[in-house]
Amino acid sequence: MKRHLLFCIWAALLLMPGLSQAQQADYPSRQVRIVVPYPPGGPSDLIARILAQKLGERLGKSFFVENITGASGAVGAGQVAQAAPDGYTLLVVTNDFAVASVTNTNLPYDPIKNFTPVTIVASSPQVVAANPSFPAKTMKELISVLTAAQDKYSYAALGIGFGQLSAERLFKLGLKLDKLVRVPFNGAAPAVNSTLAGDTQVIFLGLPPVAPYLKSEKLRAIAVTSRTRSEQFPDVPTLQEAGVPNQESDLQIGLVAPAGTSANIVTLLRDQVAAIVATPDVKSTLETVSFHGVASSPAEFAAQIKDDIAVWGKVMKDANIPVN
Repeated sequence: MKRHLLFCIWAALLLMPGLSQAQQADYPSRQVRIVVPYPPGGPSDLIARILAQKLGERLGKSFFVENITGASGAVGAGQVAQAAPDGYTLLVVTNDFAVASVTNTNLPYDPIKNFTPVTIVASSPQVVAANPSFPAKTMKELISVLTAAQDKYSYAALGIGFGQLSAERLFKLGLKLDKLVRVPFNGAAPAVNSTLAGDTQVIFLGLPPVAPYLKSEKLRAIAVTSRTRSEQFPDVPTLQEAGVPNQESDLQIGLVAPAGTSANIVTLLRDQVAAIVATPDVKSTLETVSFHGVASSPAEFAAQIKDDIAVWGKVMKDANIPVN
């Protein structure tokens, strides 16, 4: 009896990989949920809906977007962390996916242990811009003006997370403008409006919400945070070109799955995303919101997440920013 039981267990173990491979080969056999942990209407939601439509067309099954908001993305991410690692629940993430782990000690998940990176889907730089009345047109001039009268000027930036840390790294740590006032905002729109009105003279924000005002010359672009110049604004130098090194901080939108998701499924999804962001219509759509396709490998994305945790953790410490 005991020998028969051991044989049955051994046989079952041999069959399990075959079943798993069969299920993977059939993927997707039903609809796939893409969770966006932010409200509808933003770049991550737009890109998620593009992916859902195109993945559905290419793979022959429905992909749908579900917005699960709360706690700056932590609620949606926490739910996906608990989902089955079968490829049928995916999560769209931004830079705050990694940043949250160094700003918040009460996250219901670990970005490394509880998730499998799929790919960085798209990227966009942040931009240093100014009200046209501000007496500086270049980064060198901006530094000179702000250094001479830190208490006279202020800059608008997002109040928490990636936007806050990248702004502090540039102005406080990089440029040593300790007395320059950072005015924090809960969203891009009020930050832009403040700078348009001249209440804050400089703004440090993601390019997408600022781009229309740069085109209409209601705001003046000084520099972008990407390694290379923006295709939308090729005349605007990078911070590196402007003499301010080691300040790259692109906005990134990526795709992750629950930890333990099959490598075959991850590779399939990554390859499909790479094909999607390379199509002319998707490239054009991304350009209208100041993004460009990336489609990094899963390994590259995993390395980026680990690097971000280390980089922004150091900024938190060096800038004396308290952990929540």
